[in-house]
Amino acid sequence: MSKQVKQLDRVVIRFAGDSGDGMQLTGDRFTQESAVFGNDLMTLPNFPAEIRAPQGTIPGVSSFQVHFADHDIMTAGDAPDVLVAMNPAALKANLGDLPKGATIIVDTADFTTRNLAKAGYDTNPLSLVGDANDPLGSFQVFPVDLTGMTVEAVKQYGLSRKDASRAKNMFALGLLSWMYGRPTSSTIAFLEKRFAKVPDIRDANITAFKTGWNFGETTEAFAVSYEIRPAPAAPGTYRNITGNLALAYGLIAAGVRSGLPLFLGSYPITPASDILHELSKHKAFGVTTFQAEDEIAGIGSAIGASYAGSLGVTTTSGPGIALKSEAIGLAVMTELPLLVVNVQRGGPSTGLPTKTEQSDLLQAMFGRNGEAPIPIVAPSTPGDCFSAAVEAARIAVTYRTPVMLLSDGYLANGSEPWQIPSVDSLPQIDPRFAVAVEGEEFMPYARDEATLARPWAIPGTAGLEHRIGGLEKGDGHGNISYDPANHELMVRTRAAKIAAIADSLPPLEVDDPSGEAKVLVIGWGSTYGPIGSAIRHVRKAGHHVAQAHLRHLNPFPKDLGEILKRYDKVLVPEMNLGQLRMLLRAEYLVDAHGFNVVRGLPIKSNELAEAIARLVGEAEGVTVTLQNDEEL
Repeated sequence: MSKQVKQLDRVVIRFAGDSGDGMQLTGDRFTQESAVFGNDLMTLPNFPAEIRAPQGTIPGVSSFQVHFADHDIMTAGDAPDVLVAMNPAALKANLGDLPKGATIIVDTADFTTRNLAKAGYDTNPLSLVGDANDPLGSFQVFPVDLTGMTVEAVKQYGLSRKDASRAKNMFALGLLSWMYGRPTSSTIAFLEKRFAKVPDIRDANITAFKTGWNFGETTEAFAVSYEIRPAPAAPGTYRNITGNLALAYGLIAAGVRSGLPLFLGSYPITPASDILHELSKHKAFGVTTFQAEDEIAGIGSAIGASYAGSLGVTTTSGPGIALKSEAIGLAVMTELPLLVVNVQRGGPSTGLPTKTEQSDLLQAMFGRNGEAPIPIVAPSTPGDCFSAAVEAARIAVTYRTPVMLLSDGYLANGSEPWQIPSVDSLPQIDPRFAVAVEGEEFMPYARDEATLARPWAIPGTAGLEHRIGGLEKGDGHGNISYDPANHELMVRTRAAKIAAIADSLPPLEVDDPSGEAKVLVIGWGSTYGPIGSAIRHVRKAGHHVAQAHLRHLNPFPKDLGEILKRYDKVLVPEMNLGQLRMLLRAEYLVDAHGFNVVRGLPIKSNELAEAIARLVGEAEGVTVTLQNDEEL
């Protein structure tokens, strides 16, 4: 039968089911297909913290959202256009996020009395489709027996019903791949490789995938398929990449460009563990990984590696930073290069391990005893995690200091197309190890005039013997000192060294195309996408608004104060209760406004656009009406 093909410019799809239904794998494969096709894309995985959350319940729902388009996009989408729900709990948990007219494809097999009760349904909502009281009447609903058709399709392989039904996610993937014209060869190749040692499972998954595609092609239920053309992109080699993977590659690149062995001392913690997993695969690049028994041992080993002449790194999340705080102070006192990666998650305490947040900024700034300032660097997109890691390493090695790299769960697990840079385009990082000079006493706390960095002396080198430890150092000679004047000198010198980093930073980029904006929206970290999307929305309505985004949070860029003074109003969107806003107010006495959301999810660009529009209206004395609620 001939079916209509409809052209779209963008689509947001969410796959949702039990945490054992393979929704993360399904979403990842759809993402890879879209990347191969050439669409621009952003993703949002969302899953429970429990290893196996209660089956069939709303807390146990796992989802994966992918936004793909024929143009540049900046977020994973505020709301799904299509929901694939594998059970009643997945339907109920996600229904509130759907706009009117959204498409719902639902697996009918699990809508049993028991599963409906687990999800809190008194009546099967699918039995009311088309009725006057239809709770799903605002949506296009396609009830499909995904499980039953999967089991029937793979019965030739002799699997139990339980094992056969596990391939239903591949049936769903095949159906959605047909609906949106996704290439299938990469998924088939993936399944062949993943299940190469279990031929029956391999063949069942491939058959389910192909059957889902064929079902879409032949059934009368789906009369329309959709086409989203590839997005234009600058020439180059691209790959789809997550933030954690990009960060791991950036650390490797920093090791290569500095000529230093890379050492990671880490204790596994969500959502940072994948960095440890990835780096453990790259011994060929001089990478050593150590899975420590606890957070303190992890950073202790990294400090030891830096002392011995390696690029020491430790990775964790907010609770781990709390445990590492004393050791970070030791690295401040000893003035050794160290990278401390904090992939932020919801808190406090154990908090929300698998949900995103950016509420550790003040912890990074002040979470140590004494005057112990450290530089803070924050990536803005999954791909930018690569460049941010290289930049953090440059600062750590050049200025002999621990550096905090603040990523978050949205960046870590989300993905986007990333143009692979040439190695030669990356900055060279010169460790400039200390060299003994015959006849001269080695001064371990002498200072480079430009950077105020002390020498980095490799232990065991003749002529470079010196004392090290956590007690206050005497200026220049580095011996233990309790002299009050010396302590103040050293405290001020360490602070001045961090402040001097601003001399090496480029001017802050401000996106203000008309030059007429009265409102500046400034952010940091993963709010970059929602802010950019919201600003597009306001500009499309014909109004002026400027954007700036901070990579360096300590020290701030030297021109930040002057930039803030240009604008009548400043808005600071954050996934916390106003931490950057507090710092900007304190440092620059600017009356910054906050847009603060702490839901464990990224900021929605449409909600932010409304807030920006209100502020622009106040600044310009007009009423700002946004044209639509679609994300741009």
